[in-house]
Amino acid sequence: MNYIESYQELTKSIVAEHAAVFERLDMAQLDAFLDEILKAKHIFVYGTGREGISMRGFAMRLAHLGKAAYWLMDDTTIGMHEGDLFLLCDGRGDVGIHRRIVEQASRTGARIAFITGLPEGNLVKRFADCILFVHSTVYLDAGHAEPDAPRQHDVVETVQPMGNQFEQHIYLLMDVIAILLKDRLGMTYEDMEANHRNIE
Repeated sequence: MNYIESYQELTKSIVAEHAAVFERLDMAQLDAFLDEILKAKHIFVYGTGREGISMRGFAMRLAHLGKAAYWLMDDTTIGMHEGDLFLLCDGRGDVGIHRRIVEQASRTGARIAFITGLPEGNLVKRFADCILFVHSTVYLDAGHAEPDAPRQHDVVETVQPMGNQFEQHIYLLMDVIAILLKDRLGMTYEDMEANHRNIE
């Protein structure tokens, strides 16, 4: 197979993967997730690696929607308190570097919402007030690394390496969620643009 054929096959497969992940999203979970964001006084967003890159884009969109949104580890981030929302993307539901952060967040009284590909993950089970289960293959998912291994969760298989599918899908899904939030807030795209940085 030459590179053109590989390109055509890969792009068709990847688009089909994302369509399948979108179709499996639980609408009740989505509704609860939207409500958590809408009622939060302040929103703290975090994720590591490529998941974090996807979530930074969502933090920007929350700001464009007029929400008080902070990227958790920025120097200008304020304190977290009751009435706030900690929004964490943790693909495996128990990423080691997140453990202390989540424990600290739980002590503040803030609500904790997880976006994850493994809702049975230890951190999710212990600390989640809200779960958005994205049916996507995550990095170091044993069921993906070993296709015959037992899988506790229902995810879409992928032709891509590592956590590509999950990381890509988070970016796409958060963009869709931003539009849904825009509608619930009664805003327009022009309203969002008015909140965009104007010193570029």
